[in-house]
Amino acid sequence: MKSTTLATLCSLIAISTADAASHLSKHESSRSSFIHPGLLHTSSDFSRIIDKVSSKAEPWLTGWYKLTNSSYINLDYTPSPKTIVYRGSDGTHSQNYPSLYRDIAAGYTMAIYWKVTGNTSYADKVVTILDDWASTLTGITGSTDADLAAGIYGYEFANVAELMRDYSGWPAANLTRFTDMMVDVFYPINHDFLVRHNDAAVDHYWANWDLCNIASVLSIGVLSDNATMYDEGITYFKSGAGNGQIEKTIWKLYDVDGETLGQGQEAGRDQGHSMLDFALLGAIAQTAYNQGDDLFGYLDNRILAGAEYVAKYNLGYDVPYTNYTNSDVTQTVISDNSRGDIRPIWELLYNHYGLLKGLNVTYTKEYRDLVVKDGSGAEGGGGDYGSTSGGYDQLGYGTLLYTLQ
Repeated sequence: MKSTTLATLCSLIAISTADAASHLSKHESSRSSFIHPGLLHTSSDFSRIIDKVSSKAEPWLTGWYKLTNSSYINLDYTPSPKTIVYRGSDGTHSQNYPSLYRDIAAGYTMAIYWKVTGNTSYADKVVTILDDWASTLTGITGSTDADLAAGIYGYEFANVAELMRDYSGWPAANLTRFTDMMVDVFYPINHDFLVRHNDAAVDHYWANWDLCNIASVLSIGVLSDNATMYDEGITYFKSGAGNGQIEKTIWKLYDVDGETLGQGQEAGRDQGHSMLDFALLGAIAQTAYNQGDDLFGYLDNRILAGAEYVAKYNLGYDVPYTNYTNSDVTQTVISDNSRGDIRPIWELLYNHYGLLKGLNVTYTKEYRDLVVKDGSGAEGGGGDYGSTSGGYDQLGYGTLLYTLQ
């Protein structure tokens, strides 16, 4: 399916009013205060989206067409679950992790389509993807890049399941089986990486490695109603030992013409990974915010300071730079590698800081405008920004999903 008329949309629109089932992780206790759905999106978000799309309001309508024109809106889509996912060469096995990120992109795109239209044919396709992986996947390995796979795809896959948890056509036992798979396969890798960092120096790994694993721990914690796990992610963000701790990720602040700019830990490495840090910080903060924890505002809006810095530099402006040194590198200049990188991450940050909180988002807004223009009026999703893993490092569709007014 490539597009949907408004008449069809209006006839299909429905929101499930069923209460989200609460399922215990088999490893930890329940926290009854978790909000479901409550990762990147809540029920109130979908109420807004449905209202705006059905009334043909912009930019939501353009965002909607961006999603419905995705090749992943496809009832003939066939998932490709693996028993073991390999990312990075182990010298023996071929890498097969694209099957995972493509299935996640398909599941996420069709889950949103179901949420907005109520068309259960697409919901059934999503739960087929979830059920197939839950009954097949037993491990993630390869090189140390397996830690990236467990982090990025962990938080993304948890979001797909969280969207589907109130679908009456997905039996509670199947949700439990999927949740147990996330707890047994993804979470141990996330936790081990944050604790041990593969026995490397604690500052060896770039910030995005920590951040993706924090995002996964938080997301699986919410999915499984596991307060201990969720709190682990929040605590690491605030006081962890590695570079994903917020004061290490955005480690140097500057006052430039009355605006606070924050130099990111990966600024001297390249701009693609600098952008990835903010894709992950946005997901972490949005998840926590939907559960009542304001990491957006933490340390005087530290994430915003970093977003303004990376956006300003990638728009072509000069920014201050302080030499960065860790156990492995000394970087004396900011990198221009991948400068101007386009990722669908800016609507979330712009709408929260600029519209919801009314803060100065000069460069975040300008970069949002650039990305939206590049996407013909809306942020796209998985596969719209490259066919390899970088094009799937964020779930996207921010114009549709995060625009507030």
